[in-house]
Amino acid sequence: MRSGIAMYVPKSFEVTDEATLHDFIAAQCFATLVSIGDGDLFATHLPLISRRVDTRRVLLGHIARANPHWRFLSGNGRVLAIFTGPHSYISPTWYATEPAVPTWNYAAAHAYGTARVFDDAESLTRLLDQLIATYEAPLPNPWSGALPPEFKSKMLKAIVGIEIEVERIEGKFKFGQNRPLEDQRLMLANLEARDDNAGNDLALFARNFLGLA
Repeated sequence: MRSGIAMYVPKSFEVTDEATLHDFIAAQCFATLVSIGDGDLFATHLPLISRRVDTRRVLLGHIARANPHWRFLSGNGRVLAIFTGPHSYISPTWYATEPAVPTWNYAAAHAYGTARVFDDAESLTRLLDQLIATYEAPLPNPWSGALPPEFKSKMLKAIVGIEIEVERIEGKFKFGQNRPLEDQRLMLANLEARDDNAGNDLALFARNFLGLA
């Protein structure tokens, strides 16, 4: 694994606080997992939960056994997990400072590490219990996870678990920090005024991160 920044991150947008980045991963959770397989890039989209195991930080998830990606991981487990958050187009008409050009503001985190795969029933059951507890908890009537034994056994045989030991993490939160404060405030106000969920979500996230609430 090479050292240093592996994605383009100007200093204005760099996030180095690991707690902030792990909170971001936990909130966004849906990742693009990228690795090398058969001499080419391979990607899988999947939810991953972040957990601390002793002194290690790991990401946990599973993929379909029919997906060949897990076979690549079992042979060469170097991976990149990409998490993206709110994002939106930004018009130069929203700034007070001129000249200005259009841009796209967004938040992203990259986690680099080594993956291992597992498929024993006990470990998979423990993993699924964690996933269900995480994603069902906010719902008004959480599902217990109870399934008929034969059906559960069949489902477990159809998946492969993944544990990624995170070795490095980097983040880029691009919210106009390179522009004057007035421009940042106007950008947020315009995003909030739009009838657009993506823009509204970005404004809320950016306002909290920038401390402009």
